[in-house]
Amino acid sequence: MKKSVNFIRLTVVLLTCTIINAAEHKALKAFPPAKEGMKRLVIVLPEKSRSEDKNFKVELVPGKVMDTDGINFVHLGTTIKAKPLKGWGYTYYEVNRKGQVASTLIAVPDGADKVKRFVKGQPLMINYNSRLPIVVYVPEDYEIRYRIWSAPELFQTIEKNSKN
Repeated sequence: MKKSVNFIRLTVVLLTCTIINAAEHKALKAFPPAKEGMKRLVIVLPEKSRSEDKNFKVELVPGKVMDTDGINFVHLGTTIKAKPLKGWGYTYYEVNRKGQVASTLIAVPDGADKVKRFVKGQPLMINYNSRLPIVVYVPEDYEIRYRIWSAPELFQTIEKNSKN
């Protein structure tokens, strides 16, 4: 229970740092504004004390909140593509809208209420880099959710060989 409370606190701090720092990051001047029908989302990551590129990753998850039946698994065929920002050496990310909605076909009881859920597209795992913002262009009705993945500092050792 204590670990989940600490995780929630860390998430709140991380999201607060991201929102505050995103508007003032100097590298954002290089990125163009969003095209019509799209919006630009920015994530600014806090600096880590350990080697960022070896010990941390960021998982970007595109999707949108949709009405579902609450029983079937629903998935968007949406993907995120990494694109170079010409002349700068930076990378930005773009979510396509072409993906279709897919769902399992479990029977739903008559009269079941609709449930609003975040329906995910294909996630993308990228390197953690606090020196540059993560810039993602998404359709206006989509959002990006993300998670920070970390590796422990110590490696595990295999004690014995197993025989199959």
